[in-house]
Amino acid sequence: MAEAGYGKRSAGDEGPNADADFAHLSPREREIAVFVDHLEEGHAMGYKAIAAAHPRYGQQAVRTSLGRITAAGRLRWIREHITVEDDSMRWVTRTYWQRTARSAQWWADFAEKRHGRDVTEEYVSGLVRTEEAAETEHGPGPAEQPAEPSSSTAYQALADLRTADERMPLSDRDCRTLEPLASEWLSRGASPRDLVKALTDGLPSAVTNPGGLARRRLESKMPPKKAKIRQKAARRGRVDRVLMVCPLCDRDERTAEIVNGLCRECLAEIEAEGPVYGYVPPTFLPGPRNGGGPPGAEETVDVTERVNELRRAAGLL
Repeated sequence: MAEAGYGKRSAGDEGPNADADFAHLSPREREIAVFVDHLEEGHAMGYKAIAAAHPRYGQQAVRTSLGRITAAGRLRWIREHITVEDDSMRWVTRTYWQRTARSAQWWADFAEKRHGRDVTEEYVSGLVRTEEAAETEHGPGPAEQPAEPSSSTAYQALADLRTADERMPLSDRDCRTLEPLASEWLSRGASPRDLVKALTDGLPSAVTNPGGLARRRLESKMPPKKAKIRQKAARRGRVDRVLMVCPLCDRDERTAEIVNGLCRECLAEIEAEGPVYGYVPPTFLPGPRNGGGPPGAEETVDVTERVNELRRAAGLL
């Protein structure tokens, strides 16, 4: 998985899983597209990460296929410049996935909608963090005390000393007396096992006062208090510029012309392996042939089957 806030993101407005959606792609691109479609949201989308997870294809094959799948209208890398209310700024690059093939204009409209968008809640990692997210990452804030473990947990840990080492048979009175110290250990992050280990490691051959020895060790070996990390308040963040990025060379529209999601150089590179089957408009999707219709009626062409026939004739299948 990628860092929080990065990785695979759905561009939305798509139908349910249907592997047949990728039927017009070549066999390798079809297999990798199905693989990517089934990845969880947030999965790393670099070709190295996908090649490491894919059972059949290596980095170069995955790199080329991701380029072809991008040109086919299913992937886009979009770089967003974000300004936060404290005037700090940064660029972030997001990977958007579409199960349904989309035209270059559809993707251009999608990118345009990102411009001006408030991303305070959307981008949590490293840029803007809600108070809830900060608490999840670092624990409760300064005004909130850590939850104190149940006294029965501390008592039970002390009572278990008898089982852990027969030289430390604490009485019920000992356990009750030492319970506050043991609870403090647990509140500082120690586990019951840590506590038992601290009270039984390196014992002398004979222990004449188990309760007194336990008290001395609980006091002298007390773990340090956890440092309290101050929460960062949520800061407003807004996208103020959007650029298409070539996924193969990482150049964006400032330095390269992006065509169907790729710069011209990378597009020529993947075209060198054969034609790229790009966006297929809905009017050309497969449909039943018009058999037995009235004279003069147009015949609906099964484009997928026709493309496969051409591929077979060219030795591509």
